[in-house]
Amino acid sequence: MNLCRNRLLRYLLSVIACFTMFQAFVVRLNAETISLVASDLHNPRGLNFGPGGLLYVAEAGGNGAPSSNCGLMGDNSIKCSALTGSITRINLSNGNVTRFIDGLPSLIAPNGAANAATGVHDVVFDSAGAGFFSVGLGGNPGNRSFYFGSAGQFYGRLARFDAAGSVTFLADAAAYEQANNPDGEVTDSNPYGLLALGDRLLFADAGGNTLNQLVPPGAISTLAIFPRPNVGTGVNSLLPPPPSRFLGRQAVPTSVALGPDRFLYVGQLTGSPFQVGTASVFKVAPEGGYPVAVQFGFTNIIDIAFGPDGSLYVLEIAKNAIPNFAPGRLVKVAPNGVRTEIAAGQLTAPGGIAIGADGALYVTNSSVSPVAGQVLKIVP
Repeated sequence: MNLCRNRLLRYLLSVIACFTMFQAFVVRLNAETISLVASDLHNPRGLNFGPGGLLYVAEAGGNGAPSSNCGLMGDNSIKCSALTGSITRINLSNGNVTRFIDGLPSLIAPNGAANAATGVHDVVFDSAGAGFFSVGLGGNPGNRSFYFGSAGQFYGRLARFDAAGSVTFLADAAAYEQANNPDGEVTDSNPYGLLALGDRLLFADAGGNTLNQLVPPGAISTLAIFPRPNVGTGVNSLLPPPPSRFLGRQAVPTSVALGPDRFLYVGQLTGSPFQVGTASVFKVAPEGGYPVAVQFGFTNIIDIAFGPDGSLYVLEIAKNAIPNFAPGRLVKVAPNGVRTEIAAGQLTAPGGIAIGADGALYVTNSSVSPVAGQVLKIVP
């Protein structure tokens, strides 16, 4: 009997040892699925693939010499006009990383530091290969000229660029917000996520709390206005937004993607006090209308994208709510609704996601750093 017990014990120990070795192998394998594509980026935000399979990254701004034109922003910070924004181009086949366009408008601190700069927030391409980018503002459009002088006209704008890097500023999104104020609350504009769709350019205005469209060169209209979350419930209200006295809890749209069903999907970032679990992904009809929450329980969504199998990838700049930027979070929502957290604990303040032709996920990381931003490649 003792012999049988000894044999059984040796067998169990061998199984445990094998399982431990398997666990170690899995950990190493998972660690190897994330690789560094680019580093030393300046507040990298949205990114997208352009002609020839090249990857373009929006950089909101870096450290630099700000002008003396400064003003109070919507988050009560003081920012000054500068020209430290850029768009970087990455050739994945040979690893070349080049600042394709630089000297773009940015808003940085009076001392020249550009932590969490406001500037170029997203970059996209239409089917003809033309590029577009958004330039944020994050404040009252009526103060632009007063605060930033002649440079003020370039904040809260959408722009186009060509293959040579020549930039043309298009419609004034901030002026549209000032003239129309679709949500009826404090006038604020901060054009953020973009989607090029046929002959129109869609943009989420995180300040105006709207999903708008631009038919180039200048006709802007509103497709959807977004509700506030029911703070404390973890579920979004489907009722119209409450009065302005609740402004501190406003949640804002940051990103827009076209779903497999040809509907528009919009990611939401909760506002101060950034309560965990109160943000959603909304669904909007292609022609616009009232947004319907379809994915709940998120917090600080900064970008979304659909994979070729119809899975929705939801990127959060902070898993545990701003200002706790470490960790960020990337969640895959399969077509059957099953959620999987990807690169758990390995993202810090991620800012954008794009899906390559190879099926890999490309994510900007350290998106609020003026010197240490990255692009990571993640193979799920």
